[in-house]
Amino acid sequence: MGTAQVLVTSIAIAANGFSGIAALLRFKAILPGMAKAGVPQSWLIFPIGTAKTAGASGLLAGLVWPPIGIAAAAGLVLFFVCAVYTHVLARDYSAQFGLAIGFLALNSVTLAVALS
Repeated sequence: MGTAQVLVTSIAIAANGFSGIAALLRFKAILPGMAKAGVPQSWLIFPIGTAKTAGASGLLAGLVWPPIGIAAAAGLVLFFVCAVYTHVLARDYSAQFGLAIGFLALNSVTLAVALS
């Protein structure tokens, strides 16, 4: 495992972990963006917050056993593809749409370095 992989994965762990915890705690700053995208508040704990924190945990475990990290990164990529699609479908091009694209890019890079 190279330095680049550990660095990118660590950034992804922190970002996805923070985002997941923000959803689990129903952080007020994310509520308007979720509403614009048509996401019900009842989804913030499960599936959104749970999926993000589980993904971050899987990335962390992947530093010890790489197959778990690969699976977690792939799951997060799929999650954020769906998030971007949800924003596009709702015609919501707010800051949270940009964040979804950023998270998709970060998790895609994490997956790519894990596979290399």
